[in-house]
Amino acid sequence: MKAVILAGGLGTRLQPYTFFIPKPMLPLGNKPLLEHIIEWLKSGGIDEVVLCVSYLHRTIEDYFEDGARFGIGIEYARSERPLATAGQLKTAEKLLNDTFVCVYGDSVYEFNLQRMIKEHFSARAFVSMALLSYTTKLKYGFIDVNSSGKVTAWREKPEISGLINIGCYVMEPEFLKLVPKSSSFGMDDAVKKALSMKKTVRAFNIESGFIDIGDKKSYLDAYKKYAERLGKI
Repeated sequence: MKAVILAGGLGTRLQPYTFFIPKPMLPLGNKPLLEHIIEWLKSGGIDEVVLCVSYLHRTIEDYFEDGARFGIGIEYARSERPLATAGQLKTAEKLLNDTFVCVYGDSVYEFNLQRMIKEHFSARAFVSMALLSYTTKLKYGFIDVNSSGKVTAWREKPEISGLINIGCYVMEPEFLKLVPKSSSFGMDDAVKKALSMKKTVRAFNIESGFIDIGDKKSYLDAYKKYAERLGKI
């Protein structure tokens, strides 16, 4: 099975780190973030990877080449400018003719991918999305007011919980037909389109095994975690 890694973003929230290094190539421990993702995909049964690249693409291409030294086949789909998530995925369409995995190139994944793929096939899903249980405390208090304008409750900085998308999908190749060519089109737009067409979009819930490298703080936290795993050098 093939996997597509979306690795063409500008990484603006991680500047100045990403002025000269594309976000997926930032080091985590003794190797780039993107290498950790590829190793995880390989452990999940993936034997071919398509890297969707754009910004500073030569840095990625020169490091991974054809994937031979990593024990996996690597192909490249290049766009002249960074596109939104689904738009970037569209650039790999010619290289995909069967069920495939799609992941974002700015996160660490450590959950059971094989199980997710198996459940996708069992459900005959059009798209499967990995979702994480998430709880956050709101910055402000909420005031409840009834229809007559009377205050009925004051909930000071309440906690809210829900499921969040972590940017890992199992998809049927027909999904790509929902995405316009050469367009900045988000994955949320494409999935909403699939839902409006009554396609089966399945959730794969996880409780752990995901690290988002969204900004400088989360990157440094992840870096420290991987440095600790290495021990003293």
